[in-house]
Amino acid sequence: FITMDRDWGAKAGTGGVVSEDIANRDRRDRLRQLAIDTVDLGSDPYFMKNHLGSYECKLCLTLHTNEGSYLAHTQGRKHQENLAKRALRDAKEGYALPAPKKRVAPRKTVKIGRPGYKVSKQRDPKTGQRSLVFQIEYPEIAEDIQPRHRFMSSFEQHVEPADKNYQYLLFAAEPYETIAFKIPNEEVDKEPGKFFTNWDREKLSFTLQFYFRDRELEKETEGASYMQRTGNMIPQGAYPGTLMQAVQQFTRQ
Repeated sequence: FITMDRDWGAKAGTGGVVSEDIANRDRRDRLRQLAIDTVDLGSDPYFMKNHLGSYECKLCLTLHTNEGSYLAHTQGRKHQENLAKRALRDAKEGYALPAPKKRVAPRKTVKIGRPGYKVSKQRDPKTGQRSLVFQIEYPEIAEDIQPRHRFMSSFEQHVEPADKNYQYLLFAAEPYETIAFKIPNEEVDKEPGKFFTNWDREKLSFTLQFYFRDRELEKETEGASYMQRTGNMIPQGAYPGTLMQAVQQFTRQ
């Protein structure tokens, strides 16, 4: 009997001869893997990843399923011809290739725990507005770092179930962990004198004080001020209820 190996012209026990198509495919796969390991796609101005997770060549307007497919495309005739045409046009017009975007690595800081804090409740003796005072201590704060703060909706966080009646006040300063306080979800008064922050660089203490805005109280105060300006005074006991009800009754007369 004549073996298949001998029909293909190979030695006995070594298998058949590799066809030209298989050899070319194997060579392309090896070149693609070599390009993936050696080429930095971040420096390629024509490489782009779209919102669908696939890759695009902005020069040739082609779509690719993976990085290897894109790299194989860059070695093809179409891409090389377009590169030559683009270089010729840029040379005539005096343009330069777009600079690759620099990737900024996120800064990694070892956290040392939570800072000390003190929270106080106050009330304005004149307006009756409720106030909160936060004092955060940062004795080991990093150099040239100033504490930051922000208000966060209950629906932004994923630690507790969302509650529309509350919001969060966050404080952050490296190398400390970010801390958050759960406060009522009421409007914060940002008028001058009603919102105060201070960073004491000597004591390394950050202070924040704010007032909650009371719309009903503001209406009553505005009504009383209006009646004083117009010279109309409401006799004591003339109208039942609050001062705001009395003002409304007066304006309807």
